[in-house]
Amino acid sequence: MKIFKERHFFRLVIVLLLVSMASCNKKKNSYTAVSELDKKTFASTQLIPDDHFLGDASCKTCHAKEHDYWQGSHHDKAMQVATDSTVLGNFNGIEYKSQGVKSRFYKEGSAYFVNTEGPDGKYHDYKIEYTFGVTPLQQYIVKFPNGRFQCLRTAWDTKKHKWFDLYPDFKVVHSEWLHWSRGGLNWNNMCADCHSTNVRKNYDEATHGYDTKYALINVNCEACHGPGKDHVEAARSLGKDYKGNGDLKMTSQTKPKALVDACARCHMRREQISEYYNFEGSMLDHYFPQLIVENVYYPDGQILDEDYVYGSFVQSKMYHNDVTCTNCHDPHSLKLKFEGNKLCAQCHVPETYDTPKHHFHPTGTESSKCINCHMAGRYYMGNDFRRDHSFRIPRPDQSLKYDTPNACVQCHKDKDNQWAWEAYVKLYGKPKHKHFSDLLAPGLRGEAGGLNHLLELAKDTIYPEIARASAVNVMTNYADPQVIDNLLHFLKDESPLVRGASLDVLGEINAADYVNYLLPLLEDEKRSVRVKAFFALGSLDEALIPEPYKAVYKKVKKEFETNLKVTSDFVGGKVKQGNYYLKQGKLLDAIASYEAALEIDNTNNIARTNLANLYYRNGDFANAEQAFKTIITQEPEYGQTYYSYGLLLAELNRVEDAIVQMELAIKYMPDNIRPYYNLSLLYDKANQLNKAESTALKGFKKSPQDESMLYILAYIYSKNNEVEKAKNIAKRLVDLYPNNSNYRAFYNQLNAVQ
Repeated sequence: MKIFKERHFFRLVIVLLLVSMASCNKKKNSYTAVSELDKKTFASTQLIPDDHFLGDASCKTCHAKEHDYWQGSHHDKAMQVATDSTVLGNFNGIEYKSQGVKSRFYKEGSAYFVNTEGPDGKYHDYKIEYTFGVTPLQQYIVKFPNGRFQCLRTAWDTKKHKWFDLYPDFKVVHSEWLHWSRGGLNWNNMCADCHSTNVRKNYDEATHGYDTKYALINVNCEACHGPGKDHVEAARSLGKDYKGNGDLKMTSQTKPKALVDACARCHMRREQISEYYNFEGSMLDHYFPQLIVENVYYPDGQILDEDYVYGSFVQSKMYHNDVTCTNCHDPHSLKLKFEGNKLCAQCHVPETYDTPKHHFHPTGTESSKCINCHMAGRYYMGNDFRRDHSFRIPRPDQSLKYDTPNACVQCHKDKDNQWAWEAYVKLYGKPKHKHFSDLLAPGLRGEAGGLNHLLELAKDTIYPEIARASAVNVMTNYADPQVIDNLLHFLKDESPLVRGASLDVLGEINAADYVNYLLPLLEDEKRSVRVKAFFALGSLDEALIPEPYKAVYKKVKKEFETNLKVTSDFVGGKVKQGNYYLKQGKLLDAIASYEAALEIDNTNNIARTNLANLYYRNGDFANAEQAFKTIITQEPEYGQTYYSYGLLLAELNRVEDAIVQMELAIKYMPDNIRPYYNLSLLYDKANQLNKAESTALKGFKKSPQDESMLYILAYIYSKNNEVEKAKNIAKRLVDLYPNNSNYRAFYNQLNAVQ
């Protein structure tokens, strides 16, 4: 099950585009009628009727071997009705306690129940309706009012045969979004799309309820191969003469990268673009993948939070050499095709690689297994060990620079990264080839010179698309004019990921300056790119759209509205809607969208901070202040809130109150320069020049080259009649910024003082 911490990430859903699936007798499906223009530019967004999905029993008739492999697999057991044959957990009155919450699991007749803490903080009895998964853990689903289904936080370990907490070290209050009874473990929007077949979420914004539907309860044959109605009808009609007509998806004829994209529907973190998945178009017509960002990945691209394989695999050389999922995994049982190093030996010559001359470990041991050096992993959901599919060479040197993991010290736990790097150099020499992470990591960390590395990575097509797009995505770490120039260039990149990432960045600035660059993207072949282009153009009056783009603008507008609709039960979706309203100058609508976001997750203080600023823009100072106070109550050690609150109070001329907040901002984020600057100004305004000077000096020592600190220090020195000190600092400003006439005038004024 996909469980995301939505405070840091928001996920969107999918639409399936239906290719005409005519049977051999030329009978057309009613749901594939599309105009010629739509066929050329847009894939269909129509829903496939449930009765076009016939179930695995129909497939078994002709595909018994494949059906036998599939039966009992993770796909088969993805979701089941809770019965004596499907429930694996111990419900014999067992009590489990974690984080102060007691859960008792018991049976009444043939029904399964749990007594545990509910959304009101009180204990209730809940009937188990469905099981979720099979190994290494099984979760259980409870029905709530309004069509909601919730997954319990306590799961059953199917290997150790015991109950356990999915997040044993993470205290969650019953009122929080991450509580099992709320959004973080909601089946309808977090899980259903990938655990069942032909899912429609059917969320009602007005009631916050769901009427979720699916054709088949689990990940059935047709979840991958497409609806079987036409295929079965043709096979029955033609009998032995039927050789297939290309009406099935994901077959042995599917090209390697297309197969990876098809699996990626569910095996990736992604932004959902379309409402339904209908097997038309490509993955990027329905989703846009999570790029490499901190909190989800390490700076070198290794897995940190759950990425569900795709985002790692497309980083690898294997993917770029047309290795695909089914080269290693049986497509039906999902099991590995071979055990041990035989799996890798399909491509990598054993005499070269499966030898101590390569791995320097005793043959036949765990240390000599390819995957333990090249596929290090992490545990998720308590006991689920998942391997990193980027297939990378360990880099202890990057561990020293960026605190990234490496397989060496994960095994040699008594050693450190310095030892690992020295051993690596001794055995293999220094890396002979530049990995994309050598360019991405400095930029992700905002290091000096990092922008040049990002530009090199983004421009060089030898590197993976996801790495290039990620480089574009983080260029905003640098305030440099060349960023915009390059972003405009990347809008024409061959990679839709790069185009999409460029639009995401440009969408956050004044797009009116770049209309002529953005309009052509409304005709992009990928729906996700078109939708991002529409958002980026949000500040443009529809009446001003040039005639050649009017028709396509209206079509993409519907796609964008669908994107907002399918994400409307996520904080991120409502925030995106609010930001779109801001582009259109609709401040009150934007405020309403942000307020709706907090109805979904009242603890999302990123959204609440933005809302506080919107209240302020609207002159609603009371609500703005209350929003900041709420954030401080919920996250008292988050320094940025004190800083923003202090700015608000300063604007209201409540200087003493503002000083208190700025002092707290420095306490909780002592390395951030901005609070020192503002606090110094506030002390100056309060006629406390000695404190203003000492504060400016502290900030200056933190960052001696920072422009703002140089200026405020020179200014305070001049007010304090310390003219020579002021001159020295002002001279540095002039030397560093010779084109700034204000700094030169300030310096000249100081020199004129006798």
